[in-house]
Amino acid sequence: MSSASDDDLCKTEAGAIVDFINRGTTDDIELYNHFDDSEAIKDSEGFCYAGYRLDQYALHVVDFSSQYGSDYSISYTADNITGKPRKYPEYGDFPETYAMRTYGDWWQRAPSHIKEIQPQNLPKIPAHDFIVVYFEEYVLPEEIAVFETFNPGALVRIWAYTITKTWICLWESDQIHKPPQHIFNKARRFSPELKKINLPTRIIRLEFNHSYLSYFAEIDAVLLGGRKVNVDSAQRLFDCYERQRKCSILRKLQRIQFRPNIRGNYHNHLREFFTNDLNKFINVVSQNSEIAMYDQVSESRISHIGLKDMPFEIMLKIFSYLDLISLFLVGKVSKYFYDVSTHPLLYSELNLKPYWHITSSDLLCTLAKRATILKKLDLSWCGLFNSISPTEFKKFIQQRGDSLICLRLDSCKILNASCIETLGIVCDSLRELSLRNCSTDPPLLNFSCLANLKNLERLDLFQTVIEPELILAMLENNRKLKHLNLAFCGIAVNMDAVAQRIGQYNQNLISLDMWKSRFLSAVGLEALSKCHDLEEVDFGWCLREISLGDSLKQLLLNCTKLKKLFLATVRGITDHDVENIANLCGNLEQLDLMGVSGISKERYYEILMKCKKLQLLDLSFCDNIDDEEIAFWARTFKVNIKCSHIPNVPNVRY
Repeated sequence: MSSASDDDLCKTEAGAIVDFINRGTTDDIELYNHFDDSEAIKDSEGFCYAGYRLDQYALHVVDFSSQYGSDYSISYTADNITGKPRKYPEYGDFPETYAMRTYGDWWQRAPSHIKEIQPQNLPKIPAHDFIVVYFEEYVLPEEIAVFETFNPGALVRIWAYTITKTWICLWESDQIHKPPQHIFNKARRFSPELKKINLPTRIIRLEFNHSYLSYFAEIDAVLLGGRKVNVDSAQRLFDCYERQRKCSILRKLQRIQFRPNIRGNYHNHLREFFTNDLNKFINVVSQNSEIAMYDQVSESRISHIGLKDMPFEIMLKIFSYLDLISLFLVGKVSKYFYDVSTHPLLYSELNLKPYWHITSSDLLCTLAKRATILKKLDLSWCGLFNSISPTEFKKFIQQRGDSLICLRLDSCKILNASCIETLGIVCDSLRELSLRNCSTDPPLLNFSCLANLKNLERLDLFQTVIEPELILAMLENNRKLKHLNLAFCGIAVNMDAVAQRIGQYNQNLISLDMWKSRFLSAVGLEALSKCHDLEEVDFGWCLREISLGDSLKQLLLNCTKLKKLFLATVRGITDHDVENIANLCGNLEQLDLMGVSGISKERYYEILMKCKKLQLLDLSFCDNIDDEEIAFWARTFKVNIKCSHIPNVPNVRY
C-alpha cells in the first residue's frame, strides 16, 4: 500500500474518532428530537412509555474512585450512599454516610502531589473523585437529588449512562460551588436543574471537586426521579438507535438537513431514495463543494501568504496547546493541518482521563498509530462497561509501552491477568506507576510480573490489594523510589516488614502513605528513621499501639525535612510526643492529630508557637479544647485549624 493510501486510511479513522466523540454528546439527543414530548412519549416506531413519575434511591454502587472507609468496615464507605437517607436532615459527621479521602487543596500542596499530564485536556472544573450508582428502573430523568449531610458543595457534574450505551452530561457547574453563608452547618438536598433528554437511564455518575471544602464531604443518599420507561420498549428503542447509528448515509443526509421519509416500508425506502432523490442529494453536495472551491480561490487572490508558509516547527508548537479533541478536529481542515496534527511529538504524552466517557478500543487503536514515541499515558477512570477491551489495551501496550516512563491506571476497569503480565514484561522503563483502586480484597489480579520493574521512582497502590511478597520484592528492586503510597493496600501486608525493607533499600524516599494499613509499630518507625529525605508521611489509623516509646522522636530527629505529618487516631501519642513535634519539626506545614486523646491544650499551643510554617492543623475529636480556643488560635497564628465534633457523640470517626 502506498503512503498516500495510508494517509487516506488514517484520515478516515480520524474522522471516525471525531464522529464517535460527537456521537456521545449531541447526536444522541438530536437523533430523538422528533419524539413527541407529551404525557405518553412515543418514538418513531410507536413505542410508548409510561407517563407517571417514579422516584427511586440508588440500589447499589457500580464504581467509585475513593472512600474514607475501608472495605472491611461499614463506616464512611461508598455503599452507604445506597437506599433512603439515614441521617438527613441532620447535619454532622456520621459514619453511616459516604465520605471521600481528601478535602480542600491540602493534598495538592503536599510533596507527593503529581502534575497532570496534558493539562490542556482538563475541563474548566476538573473532577477529583467520582461515584457511579445504579437504580432499579429505567426513567427519563427529570430530577437528581443529592442528600449532603456534611460540608456540602463538592458536586460539580452529573452524568447519565443512557440505553444507547453513551454518557450524557445532565448538569455541570460553571464554577466551583460555595454554599451560601446561611446554609453553612446545615444539611442540604441539592437538586440542580438538569438538561432534558429523551433517553432512558438508570445509571448515574456524580463527580466532585474538593478544592473549596473546609473538611470532608459526606453524602447520605441519591434520588433519581423521572417518568418510568417500559423495559421491553426501551430495548426496542435501543435496537432502533443502533440501526440508525450504523446507517452512515442517513447520518450524512441529516447533517445537510436532508431527511427522506423513512416511516414507510423499511425494505423499500433505500431503493426509493436511489431512484427518486439521489440526484438531488448529489446536486446539494456538488453545490457545497463549488462554494468551498470558490471561497478558496477568493482567499488565494487576497493573500499568497498563509499558515502553510510558517515553519513546520512553529505550527507544531501552536498545535501542542490544543486538547486531544481539537487535534482530531483540526486535522480535518486540510492535508497540511492533518500532517501537523498527527505528528508523533504531539502524542508523546496522552491524558485520556478527562475523556473517560468517550475513550474506546477504536480510539486506542488510532492513537497507537500516532503515539510512536509515547512517554506518558493516563488511562485513569477509563474502561467502565467494557468500553475498552483488555485485548486492545494489551495490544496498545505491546506496540507503545516499551518507551513509557509514566503510566497511570487509577480506577481503571480494563486490567486482567494478561494485561498485568504484559505491563511487567513490556514497560520495563517505567519510572511512575499508579494503580489506585484497581483490585479488591481478596486479590482478583496477579501482579507478580510487576517484580520485573526496576526503575520506579513513584509507586501508588492506594486501595489496591497486592501480595505482601511482591511489595517487598518491588521495594528491593526499585532503589530509586521517592514516592510510595500503600494506603489501604490490604490487611495481609505487614507494614513493619515493609518499613524495614524501605529502611534497607529505599532511603531516598520523599513521601510515604500508609494510611489505614496494618501492623505498623515502633519497630517500623525506627526503621523509617533511616530515610533522612522524608518530607511527607501519613500513619493515620495504622499505629494502634499503647506506647510508641522513643520511636517517633527518633523519626523526627532524623527526618528534619518533614512538611506533612499525619497521625490520625494514633492512640500511643503522648504529651511528650507532641512536645517533640513542636521542638523538632521546624519545616512542618500540615499536621493531623485527629482523634488523638489525652493531650493537654498547652502542647497544642506549643506547636502553634514553634512551628512557624504550619498551615493546617487537624484537631477534630481531640479532647481538652473548645471551639472558642480554636477560633482564637486560628486568628492569632493564621493557621487553618480543623475541629470537627458532634455534640454528645464523641470520636465518631472511630
